Amino acid sequence: MKQYNNENGRKNMRLRGYDYSREGLYFLTIVVQHRLHLYGEIENGEMILNDAGRMVEKWYWEIENKYPDKRCDEMVVMPNHFHCIIENLEMDAIKTDAHVPLTITNDERGRADTNEKYGMHNIKYGATIGDVMDWFKTMTTNEYIRGVASAALCGRPNDWPRFEGKLWQRSYYDHIIRNEQEYLRISEYIKNNPLKWNDDKFYNN
Repeated sequence: MKQYNNENGRKNMRLRGYDYSREGLYFLTIVVQHRLHLYGEIENGEMILNDAGRMVEKWYWEIENKYPDKRCDEMVVMPNHFHCIIENLEMDAIKTDAHVPLTITNDERGRADTNEKYGMHNIKYGATIGDVMDWFKTMTTNEYIRGVASAALCGRPNDWPRFEGKLWQRSYYDHIIRNEQEYLRISEYIKNNPLKWNDDKFYNN
């Protein structure tokens, strides 16, 4: 994906002029700030999620509840980053009776609903992929912060290591999937990511 410099000299990783709310499949990657290992570790080629990693996984599947015209496809939570494929559906393909109930608890829903823009009750159609990523980062960051506070109260601060500044890097990486062959290749890459961790570009000790 080409990168363009904006007025501030920062690299823009989005495709200029492209409508990221249009139907299609998108390969997305977000990375932990400073590439800290917060979500678990790789053991014998398998990703072993900790509580924070399971939290990230949970909020990924909640995307379909917040955005009924999105479908969550292949995904993997890695120690310091997250890969997924999200599909934007055509509006005609959406069946409201197929929309599954929220899986978060009432307590979690109450905390998430305190902000009208990001609350789970505020269902959105026609959102861009950028909107989805912003929401996902907000939800996971807020719950991570609650995890840090809870772990400290329980005397287990190592369960949820603290982070400085932001949980995630400012932007995200995206790739528009053009055809079935590309979809299959990227799906396999996501599935095999833990097996190839030592060669991963986000790997660091």
